[in-house]
Amino acid sequence: MSSEAARALRYAAFTDHGRGGNPAGIVLDAAHLDDAARLAIAAEVGYSETAFVEADGDAGSYRVRYFSPLAEVAFCGHATIATAVALAERDGAGLFRFATLAGLIEVSTTVTDDGVAATLTSVPTRTRAASPEAVAAALRTLRWTEDDLDPSYPAHVAFAGVQHLVLAVRDRATLAALDYDFDALQTLMADQDWTTLQLVWAEDERTFHARDPFPPGGVVEDPATGAAAAAFGGYLREIGAAEPGARVTILQGEDMGRPSRLVVDLPVDSDRVRVTGTAGAIRD
Repeated sequence: MSSEAARALRYAAFTDHGRGGNPAGIVLDAAHLDDAARLAIAAEVGYSETAFVEADGDAGSYRVRYFSPLAEVAFCGHATIATAVALAERDGAGLFRFATLAGLIEVSTTVTDDGVAATLTSVPTRTRAASPEAVAAALRTLRWTEDDLDPSYPAHVAFAGVQHLVLAVRDRATLAALDYDFDALQTLMADQDWTTLQLVWAEDERTFHARDPFPPGGVVEDPATGAAAAAFGGYLREIGAAEPGARVTILQGEDMGRPSRLVVDLPVDSDRVRVTGTAGAIRD
């Protein structure tokens, strides 16, 4: 492993009472690294994303860019949470402002009994109905049918910095048995400019189980996806499935053996969404 990759911090974000979570790499002083070096480090670290951080003037303000092992990503929620927790542990908890390719992201951090928790406020969310052709193509790659889908949650493309196709299934067993065509879905997602698929099952109106294929990053599945959680919150609000002021819990990673918990709040009088989770350093 190169010396630069060895210096990258490794944190798990959106842990569930200290367990599971989604690992992210973090380089806290990345100003000297060009894009090629960042991509190489992300590939060596091998996680779905690595965040590269540069001080940006005022205290608490940073430029943050995210690289998967294959390409740069405009925004990554779990790496944002991990980065904010790492900065809070180094500099003290408080408010951080991250200038990202998707826009300005504010992240507040607090110390809790489970460690440092971070809450990101997304860019303005939006959602639109997915085309029947795109849904049909996605179902083919997932080896699902229209009958597998829950009509209470229509197929949409939801945005909170990057785009995610939202598909809800009727049965938890369908989600648990996920086995998709990686190459075909990778091609489809590139054509449609989707970053992940947000595949969900509603346990109840405020609790959802999720799985997120991530072929664009060279990753079969993400154990926790903050950007998709923010987009999903905006989607629920837009279709009338959750009112402003509601709190939603997303349980992800269970079927991978990496349980993750994402708490989504829908602010009143705002088109943004707040996503909260804990994170901690990964110990060898």
